[in-house]
Amino acid sequence: MSLSKKKIGLFLGPILFIIIKFFIEPEGLNDTAVSILASTIWIAVWWITEAIPIAVTALSPIILFPLSGGLSLSETTASYGHKYVFLFVGGFILAIAIEKWHLHKRIALHIIKLVGTNVNRIILGFMLATAFLSMWISNTASAVMILPVGMAIIFQLQDNPNTKEDENLKFGKALMLAIAYSASIGGMATLIGTPPNLVLAGIVETSYGSEISFYQWFSFGFPVSVMLLFVCWLYLTKFAFKFESKEFPGGRTEINKQLKALGKVSFEEKLILIVFALTALAWITRSFILVKIAPAIDDTIIAIITSVVLFLLPSGKKHTPLITWEDAVKLPWGILLLFGGGMALALGFETSGLAAWIGSQMTSLTNVSILLLIFILIASVNFLTEITSNLATTAMLLPVLVSMAALVDVHPYILLVAATVAASCAFMLPVATPPNAVVFGSGYLKIDDMVKKGFWMNIISIVLLSLIVYFVLPLLWGLS
Repeated sequence: MSLSKKKIGLFLGPILFIIIKFFIEPEGLNDTAVSILASTIWIAVWWITEAIPIAVTALSPIILFPLSGGLSLSETTASYGHKYVFLFVGGFILAIAIEKWHLHKRIALHIIKLVGTNVNRIILGFMLATAFLSMWISNTASAVMILPVGMAIIFQLQDNPNTKEDENLKFGKALMLAIAYSASIGGMATLIGTPPNLVLAGIVETSYGSEISFYQWFSFGFPVSVMLLFVCWLYLTKFAFKFESKEFPGGRTEINKQLKALGKVSFEEKLILIVFALTALAWITRSFILVKIAPAIDDTIIAIITSVVLFLLPSGKKHTPLITWEDAVKLPWGILLLFGGGMALALGFETSGLAAWIGSQMTSLTNVSILLLIFILIASVNFLTEITSNLATTAMLLPVLVSMAALVDVHPYILLVAATVAASCAFMLPVATPPNAVVFGSGYLKIDDMVKKGFWMNIISIVLLSLIVYFVLPLLWGLS
């Protein structure tokens, strides 16, 4: 990134903050919400231009929110201890343990051996695996589980002297984005796949006394998810990134050679594989089995239990556990701060009334055609969730859309479903979704990569979802 771009961002952020805070008075927006809006613009500019390290920018809400009157210091700092931050901690500790004993390398080599050494097929294989996991467990957990395996495969490519360095970097970027995107897209397929889907079911039950069953949602969500996943794969491998070398140099011979070099599966690898499998099983069965045994159980609790267990289980070395604190401090702390900053922004939007105000602006669109209304709604939610959490966005917007549906005389499911699926398609910023933050922590991606590639993926998803919701949803669900 050029120095001039950083300098422009450095000054543009605070200038826009001052203009919005002191010179613009949006109608219907209170002082608290204006403060949050001004602070968010400043932070977004610094994130996009990388005026200062993005993890440092993520600490800005702690300064800007209390001093501008947007959010109290205690409320702001509490966001940095959000349960998802600790889900990250637990997931990353599991990933560190997997990497320490080279289990990820063995899994990666076996995956390549199974799907073949074609670069595009490897990316598709990872997307299918990640999306399938995201249908049943949290998007965050699925991304955290797949990340170390993906990084191991990139490492195999880098190890090969016959591969161009540029190709290594491109493959690394493409695979990281593929994991993030497919984690979000996979969650759309089932009712339990992502929180916005459950918010929709709750709003429909509260407002209309109707139930959206698991099957009803699946009949719409699964085909949409599959279509979007395929289009995403084509976009990443044919347009966003073009690989000169379609095959891994050396192919299967190299893979077999590396597997042989790893030797027999060690005691530590077996132990970590058992922990890994049990963690995945707990995440998958939590919502319909574990919750009956322990109602308070949560993905975060499962992740932290896993972390503690890794410190308790012995390795083959005398008096040494599978993982030590010296290993654990290698956590990507910057990513934890980054996600904490994103949660602080989401809380500010919600509590200040800014999110509700943005939602209420949609009611001015009552005179446009239904297709255009759906397009504007999906585009608005899509870009709004780049900064706010998709859960917060749907929670504040869906009740507004219930009222709006009556005004424009359209079946409410059309607007509600449009906003819900759009909330799962934020692909531009690391703070937009937990999977984006997870892969950003790999070190392969820069903000520029995520913004440029993610922008076009946003546009693709907006167009596709608008057409599907307008033409296909009424036919599938018999809406009139």
